[in-house]
Amino acid sequence: MIEDGRIFIGASRNPDDSINKPEYLDLKFGNRHGLVTGATGTGKTVTLQVLAEGFSRAGVPVFAADIKGDLSGIGARGEPKDFLTKRAEQIGFADYEFDQFPVIFWDLFGEKGHRVRTTVAEMGPLLLARLMDASEPQEGVINIAFKIADEAGLPLLDLKDFTSLLNYMGENASELSSQYGLISKASVGSIQRALLVLEQQGAEHFFGEPALKISDIMRTSNNGYGQISVLAADKLMMNPRLYATFLLWLLSELFEELPEVGDPEKPKLVFFFDEAHLLFNDAPKVLIERVEQVVRLIRSKGVGVYFVTQNPLDVPETVLAQLGNRVQHALRAYSPREQKAVKTAADTFRPNPAFDCATVITTLGTGEALVSTLEAKGAPSIVERTLIRPPSGRVGPLTDGERQQVMDKSPVLGVYDEDVDRESAFEMLTARAKKAAEAEAAKRAQEEAAEQPGTTSGWNLPGFGGDDDNRQGRGQSRGRSSGYQRETVMEAAMKSVARTVATQVGRALVRGILGSLKR
Repeated sequence: MIEDGRIFIGASRNPDDSINKPEYLDLKFGNRHGLVTGATGTGKTVTLQVLAEGFSRAGVPVFAADIKGDLSGIGARGEPKDFLTKRAEQIGFADYEFDQFPVIFWDLFGEKGHRVRTTVAEMGPLLLARLMDASEPQEGVINIAFKIADEAGLPLLDLKDFTSLLNYMGENASELSSQYGLISKASVGSIQRALLVLEQQGAEHFFGEPALKISDIMRTSNNGYGQISVLAADKLMMNPRLYATFLLWLLSELFEELPEVGDPEKPKLVFFFDEAHLLFNDAPKVLIERVEQVVRLIRSKGVGVYFVTQNPLDVPETVLAQLGNRVQHALRAYSPREQKAVKTAADTFRPNPAFDCATVITTLGTGEALVSTLEAKGAPSIVERTLIRPPSGRVGPLTDGERQQVMDKSPVLGVYDEDVDRESAFEMLTARAKKAAEAEAAKRAQEEAAEQPGTTSGWNLPGFGGDDDNRQGRGQSRGRSSGYQRETVMEAAMKSVARTVATQVGRALVRGILGSLKR
């Protein structure tokens, strides 16, 4: 019942409960995305594990978040249990056997997996603003901060880099506002407070180096199985916004870095987005539009995205329309919203004349689902009431000792486990401030010692030199203050050099669809 080029999902049943036929997901349509929905306790996690095992066995790398810890069992060989063997007999699965799959454990906090990080620059202004729940004026300041960093060649690697840049912007708000637009000190202060909250929630663990390389979640093992990257998310779920932003960042990185491949015979990577409603809750319209754009376009990069959530209404219609492979577990219909969800789910399937979808959805048992996948020419199959096959890996979590054994044999052991703190915006701005302070002190000493102060001037970044004092001296010599000062020859020359350097740096800093850097 397992054929090349297809993943066996389960067996559909006739109205009299007799076996109808096996149900498959065709690998060549695996990058057409999918949706797994159902109420709590209906079997979504087991379905996710079955799909992940199928893709891995076909040589396709998988990335999935482990919300409750149950998915970690995929890294151990399954164990004979009555409910597993009974399900195999129910669906006539004579070839059922247990297996162990290659797993890499990841964890933002480095406790239950290898550390996974990115830099503030790669996160980009849009996702960082989303992470901080920034208002529109605050988001504008964040965008200005990234522009200043790009133009001045200031690497934004971790939160202290971004905090230092904000301090600089707050101290020189008036001068910078004339170049980049209004920079409100109140907005800067509120962003700094939001960063403090993020640090207290553990977000500082996520920002820094070495940053995650996409190639490390797209590995295959020696036996040809696709590596399954499992993100430990039980602690991460304490900060749902960080969880959703991280997965969206990873999705955008895949989109930016992978080349176009069209429609391959099997996906290059399959990405499971569990608790998908967290991505869209209270998300601004611009973010939802860009998520829709990424989901629509990433298919041609060979990446399949599968949203896992309780309610199909959790996913916006514009995104829902992109999801071709669907597994619908039981839904309850007690409230008006739940009744609407049942109707929405039923209406999205290609009808089966043998039963009424809306009625069946509310009566499905645990491990049973309505299944419709793409078939010939990419058309959805007629929906079938299906018993999901039992997984081959362990159903249930690994022990701490077993998890550590898997990590000790990991292909990325030692690559991400230690922090690297190279020179970046924090160190560069600190050094500039120190140098400017020393120059200012020396200048004042010379002025105090000299009977007649000199009238020469130099060019500096706002707040990093004596330019203001020079302008004041020139204004006093004229007996009045002027709102506009013409550049000296030296100032013009220095600004020209600064623009040239910034242009050269900027050529390498191209921001993609979600504001992250294209490298």
